[in-house]
Amino acid sequence: MIVPDSRPTAGPPSYSSSCERFHPIPCCHKEPSEDPILPSPWQPEGASDPQPLPPWASPPSGMMPNATGPDDLSGSGSSLPPPTAAAAAAASTSVKLVLLGAIICVSLVGNALLSLLVLRERALHKAPYYFLLDLCLADGVRAAVCFPFVLASIRHGSAWTYSALSCKVVAFMAVLFCFHAAFMLFCISVTRYMAVAHHRFYAKRMTLWTSAAVICMAWTLSVAMAFPPVFDVGTYKFIREEDQCIFEHRYFKANDTLGFMLMLAALMAATHAVYGKLLLFEYRHRKMRPVQTVPAVSQNWTFHGPGATGQAAANWIAGFGRGPLPPTLLGIRQATGGVGGHAASRRLLGMEEFRGEKELGRMFYAITLLFLLLWSPYIVACYWRVFVKACAVPHRYLATAVWMSFTQAGVNPIVCFLLNKDLKKCLRTHAPCWGAGGPQAPREPYCVM
Repeated sequence: MIVPDSRPTAGPPSYSSSCERFHPIPCCHKEPSEDPILPSPWQPEGASDPQPLPPWASPPSGMMPNATGPDDLSGSGSSLPPPTAAAAAAASTSVKLVLLGAIICVSLVGNALLSLLVLRERALHKAPYYFLLDLCLADGVRAAVCFPFVLASIRHGSAWTYSALSCKVVAFMAVLFCFHAAFMLFCISVTRYMAVAHHRFYAKRMTLWTSAAVICMAWTLSVAMAFPPVFDVGTYKFIREEDQCIFEHRYFKANDTLGFMLMLAALMAATHAVYGKLLLFEYRHRKMRPVQTVPAVSQNWTFHGPGATGQAAANWIAGFGRGPLPPTLLGIRQATGGVGGHAASRRLLGMEEFRGEKELGRMFYAITLLFLLLWSPYIVACYWRVFVKACAVPHRYLATAVWMSFTQAGVNPIVCFLLNKDLKKCLRTHAPCWGAGGPQAPREPYCVM
C-alpha cells in the first residue's frame, strides 16, 4: 500500500516572507544602487508608482512631498525659471519702436519746416541755402522711406517679411542717401572756401544754375557708388543684427567691400582737409595792419586816396570827384560807363558779408562734424567686419552704431536753427509765437548816472 507523501507540494516561494526574513529594506525590483524609495507616509494619494526622494531633499513645512506648488509646472518636482528673457525682449522691442518713431517724427517735421522756409523766403535764395535744401530733402526722404521698413522688421522680431527685391531697393536707397550726404558736404566745403578766399569768383559764378549743377553732380556720383552692388549676388541683404537691409560687409578676401568703405572715409577726410585750409586762411588774414597816415589828395575840394574821409566819398558819389575811386567805396557796387550803362564792377568782400559767410561756414562745419561723429562708429564696425575674420562685432556696439546713424537724419534742422541767425529770424517771422515775446524796447547806448 502506497502511502502518500505527507510533505507539502513545492509551490511558488513566498517572496514577501523571504524578503522579510533576509532583507531589512522594503522589497523592490530595482538595483540597490538607485535612490531609496519614499516611505508610504510620503506618497500622494492615488499614486501608482512610488517616487524616488533624493538624499538632500526635504519636504517643506505645511506641504506634502511631491505636491504641486506654485512654481511647479510638471507635477513631478521640477520647476521652470520665470520668463525674464521674453519680458526683456518685449521691453527692448517697445523701446526701439518708440525711439525710431521719435526719430522719424523729428526728421520729417524739422526737414519739412526748414525746406519751406528756404523756398518761401527770397532772402534765402542763395547757393548755400540751396545746398541746405537738398540735404534736408534727402534726410526727409530717408526717414519717410527707409525707416518704416526698419520699424516693420523690429515689430516682427528682427525678421524681413517682404520680398528679396524690396530688400535690395531699400538697401540701395539707404546707401544712396549716405553717400549723397558725404558728396554734398564735400562740395559745400569747397564752396565755403571759395566764398571767403575767392569771393569775386564766387559772387560772379555761383548762381542758381551752378548750384543745380553741383547738386546733380553729387546725386550722380552717389548713384554710381550705390548702384553696382545691386547686381552682386548677396551684397544687399537683410542684416538681422541691424534690423535693416544694408550693404553686407564681409571679409575682404571673400567680397570686394574694402574699396566701398575707403571711398566714404576718403570723402570725409577730404572735407575736413578743406575746412582746415579755410581755417588757416582766416587765421593768416585776421591780423590787423598798422594804420598808415598818408595825406589825402585834393582836387577841387574833393578828397580821395588812403586818407580820404566819409565826406569826400559822399562828394565823389554826388559827382564832384575826379581821379580814382576812394577806398571807402571799394566795397560798394558802382555803375560804370559800359555798353548800355549796365556794366558793374566786381564787388569785394565787405565786413558784413565776411561775417555772414563765416557764420554759414560755421554752421556747415557743425553739420559735417555731426555727420562724422554719428557715422564713425558704424564705419568702424564695417572695417571690423572687413579686416577681422575670427572675432565678430559685439552686439551692443553694433546696435549703438546703427542707432547713431539713424539719428543723423534728424539733427541737421536743429543745428541750422541754433547756429543761423537768418533762419531764426525767418522762423520768428512765420511763427510769431515762437519768438521772444514780441519786439523789445530799444536800449540807450549810454547809461547816465
